[in-house]
Amino acid sequence: MQNIKPGTSDSLVLDEKALKQAAQNLEDGAVTPSYGPHRDAIVKLLNDALATELVCVLRYKRHYFTAVGLASAKIAEEFLVHANEEAAHGDLLAQRIVQLGGDPDFSPDTLRQRSHAAYDESKDLKTMVRANLVAERIAIESYTQMISLLADKDPTTRRMLESILAQEEEHANELKDWLAI
Repeated sequence: MQNIKPGTSDSLVLDEKALKQAAQNLEDGAVTPSYGPHRDAIVKLLNDALATELVCVLRYKRHYFTAVGLASAKIAEEFLVHANEEAAHGDLLAQRIVQLGGDPDFSPDTLRQRSHAAYDESKDLKTMVRANLVAERIAIESYTQMISLLADKDPTTRRMLESILAQEEEHANELKDWLAI
């Protein structure tokens, strides 16, 4: 076993300068020097994810109200459950944006442009399920990439995104099963 001398690059020590800086700029709340230059980029990523979640809420709500057919009642109920869960994801994202000192962007004028997933106006139940599955897969891919990009830059946001990702994966698996109906 190698002996590590304190103060060398191989030792595990806290950055005392950063700890002292953390006691400054109290108006920044949770945003400490360890966020470095990444805070603005993280807020942008989160605002784009917020737009995606809001578009997903709207798509799922539309599908909930317009689904018709033999299996529609049960699937429509699940569309509503998914809409509510997507809304909760949006709330988490907006809260985190505020914690990072940013402004959550709920502007309806730019939602479609900022969203990774598309809105859908299909009337056929199977097409609705397919459109929602595509959107969930896009959300899974975007959250996976965001988690990778954040790595150790923002562990709190990364953990939140990992939690959202797990639920998006559940949605995708349910939708995949519904395509077989």
